[in-house]
Amino acid sequence: MEEYIIEMLHITKIFPGIIANDDITLQLRKGEIHALLGENGAGKSTLMSVLFGLYKAEQGEIRKNGNVVRINTPNDANSLGIGMVHQHFKLVEIFTVLQNIILGVEPSQYGFLKKQEARKKLLALSEKYGLKVDPDALIEDISVGMQQRVEILKMLYRENEILIFDEPTAVLTPQEINDLISIMKGFAAEGKSILFISHKLNEIMAVADRCTVLRKGKCIGTVNIKDTTKEELSRMMVGRDVTFRVEKEPPVLGETVLNIEQLTVPSKIHKKKNAVHDVSLEVRSGEIVCLAGIDGNGQSEFVQALTGLTGFSKGTITLCGQDITKSSIRKRSKAGMSHIPEDRHKHGLVLDYSLEKNLVLQRYWQKEFQAAGFIKRRAVRKYAEKLIRQFDVRSGEGPVTIARSMSGGNQQKAIVAREIDKEHKLLVAVQPTRGLDVGAIEYIHKQLVARRDAGTAILLVSLELDEVMDVSDRILVIYEGKIVAELDPKTTTAEELGLYMAGAKKNTEKEAV
Repeated sequence: MEEYIIEMLHITKIFPGIIANDDITLQLRKGEIHALLGENGAGKSTLMSVLFGLYKAEQGEIRKNGNVVRINTPNDANSLGIGMVHQHFKLVEIFTVLQNIILGVEPSQYGFLKKQEARKKLLALSEKYGLKVDPDALIEDISVGMQQRVEILKMLYRENEILIFDEPTAVLTPQEINDLISIMKGFAAEGKSILFISHKLNEIMAVADRCTVLRKGKCIGTVNIKDTTKEELSRMMVGRDVTFRVEKEPPVLGETVLNIEQLTVPSKIHKKKNAVHDVSLEVRSGEIVCLAGIDGNGQSEFVQALTGLTGFSKGTITLCGQDITKSSIRKRSKAGMSHIPEDRHKHGLVLDYSLEKNLVLQRYWQKEFQAAGFIKRRAVRKYAEKLIRQFDVRSGEGPVTIARSMSGGNQQKAIVAREIDKEHKLLVAVQPTRGLDVGAIEYIHKQLVARRDAGTAILLVSLELDEVMDVSDRILVIYEGKIVAELDPKTTTAEELGLYMAGAKKNTEKEAV
């Protein structure tokens, strides 16, 4: 009989209105990288949350090395050597990077915190695994990508032997993903066992030994990676064939919708430096312009200034001929701007509101949804049900589901539905397919192309090289807060794009586009 380090046997987890895990069995071998694949809302994160002690299953048992164990809290999981990198970060925003990493396992002597010892260990881990972070930076001041690094380092710091990675590459660059894959293989070689949740089939094919596929809360099967293909995995996941290529006609360009002149944004972290330097660009009706760059090169600050989330020190922004440089977020929205934000929790949703309330956040004041200051609840419900059907947003209780209880991918689909459906001339889409399964990615890409063909100007910000190359009509590369190149996706290569993104190559003629 084969020995498993972890066995989850006949796990059933029920939430109001939905069976999230329906009699699932998952077995992890020692030194194995085991992928967990499934659509958004298939129950992957829920299953791992049961293993980590965040949820308690209604039925089933968990065994470690053949012995039944009880995991009621994350502390129980940690004591058994189980660590988890969460899809949605479990970080205290007003704490520093170092404080977050040692939280709960603070090294001390005679009641005094040994901070220098912790710092040395963190810096050593950071150096060893190429996960560079500033130990003294506040979490609220660093990018989503940097926060992801902190989550990974937090687990490494605890020296766990069973590692759960829940969508760890969602906000990493291609090079960072390759580095993480190498790190995971190194962990497995050291005898650590890894459970790896991902929607990215290329990553699963590159790193996993076996893969268990979930669909709508049920286990479809477990396969050896060497004996399967991407196409077969996608069929198991969504129950149909998926098109990986983005089909689109050449763009039909119209008038300039967005014009930005010499935008300069100060850095939040380095007070004497600028995150964005004199960036000028324009986006015309009927085109998808992609701002591509390695995370942390100013694109987050650029988008926040453009959408009104933060201020800036210099520059002008014109939308459809209207100066919106000093306009509020609502005025920008009314002027024709839609925004799919980078951080869906901080800027995309009110997590304790229902799904239907979140779907009308940008429109509740319109006549369609209110009269004499009162919300038309039936109209809101009907509209929400339409978007839920159209974008396949899965939730336990439909429109009245609390947003916080939904899976990350379905939260993302809700934001995309809201922003694409409302009337707009410019769509600012930042990582629009982050955390989505291949079927949802296929649908969102088709929606972006359809909006472009209908005359919308789209500014896409993406870290995914495949998405950048396949979806965009024009690529602007940002490096250290400056536009260093303008590229045509039809004539450039992923390798050339990567060189520009890494700063190894610059087109000085395109410093300002």
